[in-house]
Amino acid sequence: MKRQKFLKLLKRNGWYLLRNGASHDIYTDGTSIEPVPRHAELNEMLAEAIIKRRNLK
Repeated sequence: MKRQKFLKLLKRNGWYLLRNGASHDIYTDGTSIEPVPRHAELNEMLAEAIIKRRNLK
């Protein structure tokens, strides 16, 4: 999955950038945090795991 497509999905669900780490960006919804790797293409299994874990639509 393209990183930009994944970030749009996060933002549509109320997540926003908290801070930049060394190799990951840290996103939050105010209560939980989720590290997102800074690759142009995210591994499909990783993207699906985050979507399922955070109940993103």
